[in-house]
Amino acid sequence: MIAKHRVASVLVFLLLFPLIMPYEALALNILIFGLYAVGFNLLFGYTGLLSFGHAAFFGVGSYLTGITIVHFGLPWWLAIVAGTLASGVAGLLIGFLAIRTRGIYFSMVTLALGQIVYYAFYKAERWTGGENGLRGVTVEQINVFGLTRDFVNPLTKYYVLYVFVALALWLVSRILASPFGAVIESIRENENRTAACGYNVARAKLLIFTLSAVICGLAGALRALHLSIVPIDSLHYLLSGQAVMMCLLGGMGTFFGPFVGAAVFLYLEDVATSFTTHWMAIVGVVFMIFVLFFPKGIWGTLVQQWQRRASSVETK
Repeated sequence: MIAKHRVASVLVFLLLFPLIMPYEALALNILIFGLYAVGFNLLFGYTGLLSFGHAAFFGVGSYLTGITIVHFGLPWWLAIVAGTLASGVAGLLIGFLAIRTRGIYFSMVTLALGQIVYYAFYKAERWTGGENGLRGVTVEQINVFGLTRDFVNPLTKYYVLYVFVALALWLVSRILASPFGAVIESIRENENRTAACGYNVARAKLLIFTLSAVICGLAGALRALHLSIVPIDSLHYLLSGQAVMMCLLGGMGTFFGPFVGAAVFLYLEDVATSFTTHWMAIVGVVFMIFVLFFPKGIWGTLVQQWQRRASSVETK
């Protein structure tokens, strides 16, 4: 996908996406988790840093959005801003500690810090509902440019959340197209050489970690409005693992890959759960097949094939 058209292409596809899905709720889940995977992909796919704690930012975004609505009565749009900013702050704090390590140690530190966040929210039962989750995050109607819309309607909800996803994708595209985007990719390829070229690698890592947390937090905030409840598993490490699987299935380091991975993962889950409780085994087998035979992921493989054909035509 040509870089200058990638945002427009993705947004046109997502605009029509509910029309090709079996039902709108599945399209909504793919929209939200696709954005979550995009945020994770900024750190994993483009910077080469594998985090096992990104569910913390997704959950913080969900919970802070819900808390500001349930306990403080803030408008829905302001609650989204609060949840997203809170995730950014959490990302800054966790990133400040995590970037001091490398490799598997980085992954383990993010996992440990993510679990600390999980138990902090789990124990704050007065604010979060503890094991039962936070209930009552209900938004029945919204006013858009003076017009009242029924937010309970799945199609209306999809296109309202679509606006926030579109803004986030535009931001991610601008980051990747900027000189800073080239710096983070150079960190992925050769961190020592990047530092030798005079770039502050630690600062770049911290910044991209925080930006990744912001995008994931926004996805969590949108999920809180979608479900009208914030379950405690929004912070669980299994959700961090799902982000890894979505990126690898779709194609890490590609712009559209995370959405493809989220669509495949969630669609498989939806189909498999209809006839077995062991749906994770089915998804796991599919995941292993793609990792073994399509290491660049679904979208990454398609892009690679397209580039090969384009280069062969040019040489002729």
